[in-house]
Amino acid sequence: MELAAAQKMLDEMVAPWVRQLNLQVVNTGKTQSEMRLPFDAALKHGGGVVCGQAFMAVADTAMVVAVSAALGGFAPMTTVSLTTQFMRPVRDGDIRVVARILRQGKNLVFGEIELYDAGGTMAAHATTTYALL
Repeated sequence: MELAAAQKMLDEMVAPWVRQLNLQVVNTGKTQSEMRLPFDAALKHGGGVVCGQAFMAVADTAMVVAVSAALGGFAPMTTVSLTTQFMRPVRDGDIRVVARILRQGKNLVFGEIELYDAGGTMAAHATTTYALL
């Protein structure tokens, strides 16, 4: 899936509130996608750091892009599980998101997502399972 097609799919298929995150597709491949979450102070909670809900939404969305790229285009799917470990707080700067498919079966896809702060340090790690519908 080419970058323009991946970005168009993202812009058309995700929920309107996810579109407001302004995610940018940076790269797609057969088993991996990379995205950028532009920094927005609106994503920070009262503690002054980007909230975990934003990390989880971005991780989930990045894996949808990776699975769609592997399939050659969007296909109906649903998240079965999403487990996230938050490793360090992010106070500012864009976030780099790398989603990898670990195993793709006929009905289930297993993956992992890494989120990096602007300095290149991993801020969160997630594992996912998706059901292809």
